[in-house]
Amino acid sequence: MSALDRLVAGGSISADVPLAGLTTYRFGGSARWLAEPFDEAELLAVVAAAAADGVEMTTLGRGSNLVVSSKGYDGLVVRLAGAFSEWHRMADGTVVAGAAVPLPLLARRTAEAGVGGLEFYAGIPGSVGGAVCMNAGCHGSETSDWLVAARILDLSAASIEDTAASDLDMSYRHTSIGAGEMVLSATYRTISRPRDEGEAIIREISRWRRDNQPGGTLNAGSAFKNPQGDSAGRMIDALGLKGHRVGGVTVSERHANFFEADRDASPEDVWHLVADVRTRVAAATGVILEAEVRFLGDFDESTGA
Repeated sequence: MSALDRLVAGGSISADVPLAGLTTYRFGGSARWLAEPFDEAELLAVVAAAAADGVEMTTLGRGSNLVVSSKGYDGLVVRLAGAFSEWHRMADGTVVAGAAVPLPLLARRTAEAGVGGLEFYAGIPGSVGGAVCMNAGCHGSETSDWLVAARILDLSAASIEDTAASDLDMSYRHTSIGAGEMVLSATYRTISRPRDEGEAIIREISRWRRDNQPGGTLNAGSAFKNPQGDSAGRMIDALGLKGHRVGGVTVSERHANFFEADRDASPEDVWHLVADVRTRVAAATGVILEAEVRFLGDFDESTGA
């Protein structure tokens, strides 16, 4: 029996788990294994088992920018829980938040506590771990503006280190955190801000989202990163691609950088629409858009997104 199978038998992890319900697109296949460790000790045990079996690992947060192949993922998906879902305000005014804390929740709770700076997270439907990895931002603020340090697990060495934000090479939607690393928590600097002011900022962000982004639809947020000096949505719109469809997935009529899925759409439809839009934008402008949505599992490499 493999190390992971022993954990399955012991109830520590699950096997053949559908991932569709864990993503905002609500489609895709199953993971061969799913672990939801509650603390660092449990996480390290899972990582050791995967390493012993030579099994590939990936992290799943809120699934808000993820497309899982219909074939699923033949590896271990780690979805942090328990202590990783908690946040604390420290005596020095910093906020420490676990990687699994939802960003809108962190924005609201810190605002309620009179803690300012993280209100922009109300506009990002992800979690702290993902926000640190990709330097998430909106409404004029980025994670790098407020991040002090991140606690990071090196999967290959099974070692945990607290790394200063200045050592993470943070730029637009980029950090040096690689696929072989996992963010466990983040420490943020904050400012004092009256609760009513913070909540007013959050209401304005929520209003802007309602007015400018497709709500109540199956999507994974921005399909592409914005190229330097321009907007991916503007470029796609300028080519008349709003409403453009591949299979069951359509370029949103409200915001051209959002791709909305029908109930009977497939993950491969998203893959092909991303590839098609990228090809059209490149042919018209010479700019090759970089996908912001993340693809997990086997897709058709011939149309590489």
